[in-house]
Amino acid sequence: MPPYPSGPFPAGPFPPGRHPSGPFPPRRRRPHDRAAAPAFIALGFHLFGNAKEAAALAHPADVIAVVLLFIGPLALMWRRRAHLLVLILAAAASIGYATMLPPSWTFAVAPVIALHAAVKAGRGRAAAPIAAAGYLGYLTVTWFLAEPLGVGEASRASLRIAILTALGLLLTMFIGEASRSRAAYLRELSRTATERARAHEEQEKRQASDERLRIARELHDVLGHHLSLINVQAGVGLHLMESRPEQAREALTTIKTASAEALREVRAVLDALRPDQEAAPRQPALGLDRLSDLTSDAGFPVTVDITGERRPLPSEVDRAAYRIVQEALTNVRRHALASSVRVAIAFTPAELCLSVCNDGTARPAATDDGSSAGTGIAGMRARAETLGGTLRAGPRPEGGYLVEALLPIDPTGRHPAGASRDGEEVA
Repeated sequence: MPPYPSGPFPAGPFPPGRHPSGPFPPRRRRPHDRAAAPAFIALGFHLFGNAKEAAALAHPADVIAVVLLFIGPLALMWRRRAHLLVLILAAAASIGYATMLPPSWTFAVAPVIALHAAVKAGRGRAAAPIAAAGYLGYLTVTWFLAEPLGVGEASRASLRIAILTALGLLLTMFIGEASRSRAAYLRELSRTATERARAHEEQEKRQASDERLRIARELHDVLGHHLSLINVQAGVGLHLMESRPEQAREALTTIKTASAEALREVRAVLDALRPDQEAAPRQPALGLDRLSDLTSDAGFPVTVDITGERRPLPSEVDRAAYRIVQEALTNVRRHALASSVRVAIAFTPAELCLSVCNDGTARPAATDDGSSAGTGIAGMRARAETLGGTLRAGPRPEGGYLVEALLPIDPTGRHPAGASRDGEEVA
């Protein structure tokens, strides 16, 4: 037989004598074992303290006394299902036994355990009157009804026994209430820990989902922009290769530049995913300072108007503005027959206003390059809403298409990441 592999064991059956927690798996107590233990303890106390009297059996009534001696401990088997009924049976059996044979102090063990179980289960308000009634009944039988019932002198409770019994019942109720409070506290701790673990797990899943969406948007913007430019320039190069080789060569140069830029940006996205940040960024951070790169590679005339007092922006706002303009220009290239595009950027004290409009008409729903009619509007809107801004897009009344975005310059009140699920659509 081959030896068992070392190291952690998989879930499921384990080889004999081998278990992750030790040489042998821990033995768990079954519910009926936990229920029977107090019953046997009480029975042992009853027999230990009253065996001599019960064994005499000098009178037929002694047989009844022996039966009563066993009723209380055996009733404890059901103390978790019928708390009050078990308490009544145990108390009545103990009182009945005490009126027939001289009891020892152990005859009250079963009622004490039953009282503790009832109080611990939260039935203290009902158990207290039952315990008080049993105690008063015991005193009544042994003090006031001893003569009519024929209770022997040895079975009558003394004042010391009466006081000790009362103190014992009060102490039992106090311990039972303390046990109930502790059990409730532990349950609350367990529930809180479970909820905290569940919330942490959900937060991790939400963060992972948000990170996947962010990466998807970044890759979509990078590849969508550059690949659409490459596709257009490749078509131009093929069309002009024979008639205008110089322009075809320029198109190929543009393709080379766009592909190199796409590789650099994809590499930057992948570098951001690495756990170690030892390597320096391979390219400057994306922002409106690189807007000229977008307009020069657009493939159509682009006019840029900047108004307001230009100032440094938070990195997330600057990057989002760059990506929104980039995606808007990509959509023009892919989906509009435009002769010119105007990009307007307005700096206000609280917001950055962006607008990209063109004078073109929509292309057919599907083109020969395989691109669909999707515009990536959902991705742009998600970028804006993540920062607490807004974005709207639609056709202009005079013709063409308009994309407008408002981004707060101080995005402290932005929506939680992933609050807008529109960002799930990246195409």
